[in-house]
Amino acid sequence: MRYFLLFATLFFFTHCVSTKVFNDLELRYAVLKQERNALEKSQDSLQQSWDRLNSKWEEATAYLKRSRDSVQKGLKKIKTLQQEFALLKENSDLKIQERIAANNALLKEIALKETELESRSERVDQLEEMMEEQKQALNELKDRLSDALLNFEGKGLTVEQRNGKVYISMENKLLFKSGRWDVEAQGKQALRQLAKVLVENPDIAILIEGHTDNVPFTSRSTMESNWDLSTKRATAVVEILLENDQILPQNLTAAGRSEYVPIAPNSSVDGRAANRRIEVVLSPSLDEITSLLEANN
Repeated sequence: MRYFLLFATLFFFTHCVSTKVFNDLELRYAVLKQERNALEKSQDSLQQSWDRLNSKWEEATAYLKRSRDSVQKGLKKIKTLQQEFALLKENSDLKIQERIAANNALLKEIALKETELESRSERVDQLEEMMEEQKQALNELKDRLSDALLNFEGKGLTVEQRNGKVYISMENKLLFKSGRWDVEAQGKQALRQLAKVLVENPDIAILIEGHTDNVPFTSRSTMESNWDLSTKRATAVVEILLENDQILPQNLTAAGRSEYVPIAPNSSVDGRAANRRIEVVLSPSLDEITSLLEANN
């Protein structure tokens, strides 16, 4: 609506203002239109990420259902064995004496199986609960990050959730000058806001990945390649985050990925710009879930 009003105003005053003023207003309209298109594109990207997460969640739910079905089959088998044992008791005393040892062993096996299946059923319930809690925690973390970094979205920064992790992607235009690895003032501000949220989540593993396009790096000083540049940029981000002394250094990992994990074709200017980025990947601790899955095997 506001674009329409702006355009109407421009049209209305076309004969009342100078050509320069009209051109300036027309340029502002074009910029606002581009910003709207960028926001719509960002919204589509977030929706796709959300769809992929739902797909993963449905796969996990199917796994839990199969586990529950297995438990139910085991319990039915136990019931059948118990019925067979009851029939044996109705046989002659001689047969009962002959089978008593075997029956006692069978009862012990039944008891062990029943205990094992009940235990497995409890672990499946625990796993389902833990996965739901983790999903909720990731949703809350993503929302908290989106709120904290709201002022930087649309300036080369996005926050999304996929594959059970939260990804904060920052294009180099927000952080670095071309060929440089020292963080610019606006980038420092964004990273310090990010650090405040990370402090609230001390159990989260933080991976900082540096990415470049496929344009060979022109040697400067001791810099040798895009590998070197991406690693130095990731390390520079780590150093900014560690300015907050409440962040645990052991939770941080810096990695240079050079040009080999692009998110867009390097054949266009926009694609290369998108590939030049820092990604901060936040992963929840999987120790408890891993231990539970190993216990189920």
